[in-house]
Amino acid sequence: MIPMSEEEVTAMPIDPHDPRPIYLQIAEEIKSRIGAGQLAAGDRVPSTNEISAFYTVNPTTAAKALTQLHEEALVIKKRGLGMFVTDSAQTTIMSQRQQHFAKNFIQPLIREATALGLSEGDIQQLIAKEMRA
Repeated sequence: MIPMSEEEVTAMPIDPHDPRPIYLQIAEEIKSRIGAGQLAAGDRVPSTNEISAFYTVNPTTAAKALTQLHEEALVIKKRGLGMFVTDSAQTTIMSQRQQHFAKNFIQPLIREATALGLSEGDIQQLIAKEMRA
């Protein structure tokens, strides 16, 4: 969350053209870091003040992002210490993303393949060919 390298300073998740609220964009950035293993189980998540300063957002916005993650059971509060990534957070995030992938990519692919008269084997061959490319 807080930049660790020069590249991360430019990797701001806040997109003014994104219709989602800023707090959701920040929560998604933290989820991405958890999913990628950059924030592991037991790691402390940046505080409201750290998030607020880094993204130059109101502390209330930063707090809403952390509340969102807490409501999804991805972080736990430790009184006086901050918020920490739960043991199941990465598994939960990866499962959610796999479901999203299936719904938004695999299911439309299957519908189109069926409309084209392609078999499961045909689809597998096309995917294998594209993966080698």
